[in-house]
Amino acid sequence: MTVDVSVLVPTGAEETYTWLTEPARLRRWQIVTGRMDLRVGGEFRWLVVPGHTALGAYTAIEPGRRLACTWGWEGDEEVPPGSSTVEITIEPAAGGSEVRLVHEGLSDTQAKGHHEGWTHYLDRLKAVTTSGDAGPDEFAAMQDLTLLNAAEASLALCLPVLREMGANRGTSSTPCEKFTVDDLVDHLLGSLTGLAAMTGRPFEAATDGTPEERVADAGQRVTEAWRIRGVDGAVPAGPQELPADLAASILSVEFLVHAWDFAQAAGLPFTAPDELTGYVLEQVRRLDAAVDLRAGGQFQAETPVGADAGALDKLIAFTGRAA
Repeated sequence: MTVDVSVLVPTGAEETYTWLTEPARLRRWQIVTGRMDLRVGGEFRWLVVPGHTALGAYTAIEPGRRLACTWGWEGDEEVPPGSSTVEITIEPAAGGSEVRLVHEGLSDTQAKGHHEGWTHYLDRLKAVTTSGDAGPDEFAAMQDLTLLNAAEASLALCLPVLREMGANRGTSSTPCEKFTVDDLVDHLLGSLTGLAAMTGRPFEAATDGTPEERVADAGQRVTEAWRIRGVDGAVPAGPQELPADLAASILSVEFLVHAWDFAQAAGLPFTAPDELTGYVLEQVRRLDAAVDLRAGGQFQAETPVGADAGALDKLIAFTGRAA
């Protein structure tokens, strides 16, 4: 079966092509984060929504006109990597460009789901090229409550805050005492590289780029490292070991709590789904019971909140911040 969907966007062919091929632009309408080697034979890895990573390799590239690639989902037996193909063509049209996407190699059931998904994302492409903002992606809401899905869902909330905050607030104060925005970005990146090292897949965080670009890259690397390792057993934590599931729980805490911190520093509104925030709160309580985060100086004394406080306010208060 074949999925064949099209959309008319208000941008010219060359600009439309950049929305399909530049990670910073893709993050604004289609993916949480991803990397791509844009050449024939080059591979891409896109975290599209929490728990769902698309993998493929480019088979044709014609800048401003056409892209083709293999397509599949990591860990998916029905549509594994390399099992299907996607071709995108861009044609000049009155008022902009027509983007046509053809996805081949799917069963009837697979085609139905992918038709819905591609229609959704082409609608978001039209929105972002029309107004500059596709809005929150309803598909990015966490579906299955697992440690790594929660980490990816929290990353999906953190990156838009960093993008909207921009790169000019480095000296702004944050809710973290004595931490400027630049300090907090470095702290977050340090935590992510340390958590990746626990899996045996260390990396060095980028020092160039905007806060969003740097955290997007590190966020993908660390969540990928944990996906490969899994959360069973124990991992090294300095001179000792830590249960792997406990270490993995730190990811969602880092992304979600610091997303709130960055929003506060920039004067931006911030919301998070109660289901996700409640789950992260459970994890941070479990983590605190195991390693005593307050004694270690990571958290201050819990801030009192009312019984009717929302899950996000309770999470922030648990860390010692004033919601």
